[in-house]
Amino acid sequence: MTFRKSVFWVHLAAGLIAGLVILIMSFTGTAIAFQEEIITYVERDAMQVTPPAPDAPRLPLEELIDHARETNPDSRPSGVTVSSDPTQVVQIAFGRDGTCNVNPYTGEVHEPGAPKWRAFFLTMENWHRFLGRSGGQRAFGKAVNDACNAAFLFLAISGLFLWWPRKWRTKGLKRSLRFLPDATGRARDWNWHNVIGFWSAPILIILTATGVVMSYRWANNLVYQATGSPIPIQQSPGNPSQSATLAPASVPATRPLGYDALVASAQKLSPDWETLTLRLGGGTREGRPAPQPLIFMVQAPAPWPLFAKTTLTVDPHTGELLKRETFANGTLGRRVRSWIRFLHTGEAFGWPGQFIAALASLGACFLVYTGFALAWRRFFMKKEPKPVVAP
Repeated sequence: MTFRKSVFWVHLAAGLIAGLVILIMSFTGTAIAFQEEIITYVERDAMQVTPPAPDAPRLPLEELIDHARETNPDSRPSGVTVSSDPTQVVQIAFGRDGTCNVNPYTGEVHEPGAPKWRAFFLTMENWHRFLGRSGGQRAFGKAVNDACNAAFLFLAISGLFLWWPRKWRTKGLKRSLRFLPDATGRARDWNWHNVIGFWSAPILIILTATGVVMSYRWANNLVYQATGSPIPIQQSPGNPSQSATLAPASVPATRPLGYDALVASAQKLSPDWETLTLRLGGGTREGRPAPQPLIFMVQAPAPWPLFAKTTLTVDPHTGELLKRETFANGTLGRRVRSWIRFLHTGEAFGWPGQFIAALASLGACFLVYTGFALAWRRFFMKKEPKPVVAP
């Protein structure tokens, strides 16, 4: 058996084994490609408020958090996002339990403007990441998806290898580079599989390879090792976060500043801010600031790369800057890892990148269909006997 035939049979076996899961991941990946844009559009009215007066005072953030907790008594706030636009609501996140929109002038809690859309995207994302599993079965679903994504990477690379013609002929290339409208049956499936596979293979290789890095720790560590960068320590109960190491040796006797004073300090540290997100968790206690450094994520208008943000670590007692982290001053490994994260969704290049990623994911759905169809014809459909020529 030649090497090419060996690759073909492994390609066929991998496609038959992982095909159904690949179909699910591809379909859900297409569905959630423009999730943020769709949610922002359909909830545009729910995100807007009318200030009582041009210089109307805003309620303290602690009070807004209390109002939000009344609607989510069983959840713990995980973040607060403030916009520089005075007509925007304050968003208070509750981890995976959702987000509350609070009127900063009245404290009124607004329900999400598109609950059905949010439920739809939550379902799609759950299937995309965990194969629709929940609770204790999420780890199993994730392991299956991760393995099938690795198989998908092999299929994309091996498919491009199998497509590569042994002899470059114009007639053969036309059949592999463009759709044949008159083709039917096996010829149509073969034509679709080759054409879609060729044009989408480079994008699918990027999507699946970045998915492997995001799925497996060894692949993630390999990125840092290849770039000569230190591997970041995984945050866990046994490994405290980096911000904890920045805490002062002796905690002052004064009480920590309120959230509003800390937000004002972060605004002064980043005058061109557009949105500020304060992480709640290690630096808070019972919804109030605790004597640990607080972390702000700052989004500036028109950044480059588009996903670049600035991280500010602030002293909760004085509001002084303890550490500023930007995309530019991060290690090479961290910058490459950030690109990998947003190349996977296409967001690294804005809506054109997202559209290309969605189109390639949709093409992958047809690759699974045509691949199964060709396998069915190969193994289960009888070939027509050749006509016997009389002597």
